[in-house]
Amino acid sequence: MADVDRSKKLKRLVGVQRHMEKMIENELSVIVRQREEVNAAMELTADVMTSLDPVHRGLSRHYLGRFSRLATEEKQLMAARRAQETRLAKERSKGDRLDERRKEALEQEQRVRDDDAVINLIEMMITLKDASFQQG
Repeated sequence: MADVDRSKKLKRLVGVQRHMEKMIENELSVIVRQREEVNAAMELTADVMTSLDPVHRGLSRHYLGRFSRLATEEKQLMAARRAQETRLAKERSKGDRLDERRKEALEQEQRVRDDDAVINLIEMMITLKDASFQQG
């Protein structure tokens, strides 16, 4: 009975693991989106910094500081993305290993059921033979 429960428990664990993968994928997509926004802001800031408009020339120090902050934020987001990708790969491999164990447990449970069926059949045949010998 414990073997039968093992595949069910592993199935639940695989489900939890796949859910964790989805959560990490969602976090990764948020990071990618934030990075795209930062890159767009960096492009806009760089365009304004190189503008020949006199209004923008007076604010060049402000633009340089903004660009520097955006570059720092972009580096942080890049590091966070790499960390999430690594974490996602680890969680996927965990899930795959759990799924393999679940499949093995399922196969083992099927073998036990098949063995039990054969043993029951043999016991029935022996019982029938004994009954026929006692009658005859």
